[in-house]
Amino acid sequence: MLTITDLSLQRGGVWLLESTSVTIQPGQRVAIVGANGAGKSSLFQLLLGQLSPEQGSVSLPGGCRIAHMAQEVEASPRSARDFVLDGDTRLRELEAELAAAEAAGDDHGMARIHGELDVHEAWSAPRRAETLIRGLGFVDGDADRPVSSFSGGWRIRLNLAQALMKPSDLLLLDEPTNHLDLDACLWLENWLARYPGTLLFISHDRDFMDRVATHIIHFDRRQLVQYSGNYSAFESQRSERLAQQQANYEKQQARIAEIQRFIDRFRAQATKARQAQSRVKSLERMEQIAPAHIDSPFSFSFPMADKVSNPLLSMRHGKAGHGDTVVLSDLNLTLLPGSRIGLLGPNGAGKSTLMDALRGEATLLGGERTCGEHLAIGYFAQHQLESLDLDASPFLHLQRLAPKASEQSVRNFLGGFDFHGDEALSPIRSFSGGEKARVALAVIAWQKPNLLLLDEPTNHLDLEMRQALTMALQNFEGAMVVVSHDRHLLRNTVDQFWLVTDGTVAPYEGDLEDYERWLADRRKDDDQPPRRETGTPQADAGTGLTADQRKARKREQAELRQQLSPWKKQLARAEKAMEAAQAKLAELEDALSDASLYEAGNKERLKELLAAQSSARAALDEAEASWLETGEKLEELEAQLD
Repeated sequence: MLTITDLSLQRGGVWLLESTSVTIQPGQRVAIVGANGAGKSSLFQLLLGQLSPEQGSVSLPGGCRIAHMAQEVEASPRSARDFVLDGDTRLRELEAELAAAEAAGDDHGMARIHGELDVHEAWSAPRRAETLIRGLGFVDGDADRPVSSFSGGWRIRLNLAQALMKPSDLLLLDEPTNHLDLDACLWLENWLARYPGTLLFISHDRDFMDRVATHIIHFDRRQLVQYSGNYSAFESQRSERLAQQQANYEKQQARIAEIQRFIDRFRAQATKARQAQSRVKSLERMEQIAPAHIDSPFSFSFPMADKVSNPLLSMRHGKAGHGDTVVLSDLNLTLLPGSRIGLLGPNGAGKSTLMDALRGEATLLGGERTCGEHLAIGYFAQHQLESLDLDASPFLHLQRLAPKASEQSVRNFLGGFDFHGDEALSPIRSFSGGEKARVALAVIAWQKPNLLLLDEPTNHLDLEMRQALTMALQNFEGAMVVVSHDRHLLRNTVDQFWLVTDGTVAPYEGDLEDYERWLADRRKDDDQPPRRETGTPQADAGTGLTADQRKARKREQAELRQQLSPWKKQLARAEKAMEAAQAKLAELEDALSDASLYEAGNKERLKELLAAQSSARAALDEAEASWLETGEKLEELEAQLD
């Protein structure tokens, strides 16, 4: 049990916590949330003994083993495998003791240490380390590479693997998904679901928190407020509290209306039944989410370009790669105004390579790339932050792009990205990664693009900024292609997925849940350490099934997939019926808007149109009911495939 009692904490003369108490039970998985600068990382430093409170106490059980994820790692000649193994400090101690006993010829000591090593399962440690390395997205051969050969983001993944390697009772993770792709996020979720100890983690990824967290602790006005359930439950509970505050009522209603407009637009364009159903449900839930973000400091949009071409961009028989290495071939892609594409694919499949090829960069090795006359690309990637002028302010970055813009218009625009007063005029050299990312997004929005190419835009962004970015992308009228590990952003902003895999790019008809199952089918079951041979059929490490049982399960799943076909066809028919009814209803409503129709001489015609309108509405209701009912049946069948 972790007990925080009457705790007060300050940093740099600023009070972070004042007389607050909270208790965390063994085995709970707790997400720590709150505004940037609220004190989340300082709380971790306190638990690690790196800070002392001004008042109160923190109590942990005696002998509690704590593992935590470092945020930086020095360049080291040690191999990635050895670096991860270093996380198991007791293993390294036993190895050193064994070496000393061997050097001294101490047979008794060697026997004792070998026994301890066996209890510690030292025989499987290298295998477990390699499992962690592969799970976090490294490829074969990376385990033998020196740590110094990896970039900063990949070294942070090694830090995470090292923390997971250490046997612990309390695991502290500070933004563990920040440098992960979607595949690694899904793997980490599964690993943490099996972690037997108590987990405290800081995250800005709502889907990750929904999958992992059993409780939420919110930094709220220098207090630690605990909520039961995952992040969605927290939003709902907090929404109820905030909705009672009359002062926020009007702002809340405006936000809900904005969300509803997007829902209405999406319903009218529901061309993909599974995706449509899941997204409409998610967007309807956003009405409950909105009040929880009522006090967000961010409110911005991506203004539409003055001119638009159709198509914006096309590629025929394209090849993309690096140097002489072709990563993607036979690229035949078209981006039209309003295209909203999410890129899916395993780590290293070529998603970022494709993004650069769409921009016409050096990764485009062949083929024909045709740009519309008025194409205006807004591109975001993490390395773009390095191209910012560190000595320039956010204000100057925008002013350089539009020297004639008034000072007030620039300040107003930056205010939506929470750059106010002196901060808007300060050099960005001292800005955090999240603040620099906001500057980069502001620069993109200021230029009025009609095509957004966004490669992991949420890295370093906190929850409020991610929510604001999601809202801005929902209302963006141009085209966009997005790579992101943030499933909430993907689910609520894109209409179609492209799957990048095995050297190809093709439309993907499923949704994110389908993609997760597709990944699971591809991924080898190596999440658990190998077991010693017992002479009996080896069970699957992740499912507990033998090879014969897995084959039987696959046969059952194949039969279930055959059952899906007629339901999918019925869903397509219902969707077409919805579109036809919507078109007919729109036609009748247009006819009924004619003022002359309401004159005495047109009474019969008016009756006919009103009757037809009533029939069209009934047909639409029937089609919608069939669409939802069929979609639910499909979900039930597909759930059995899990």
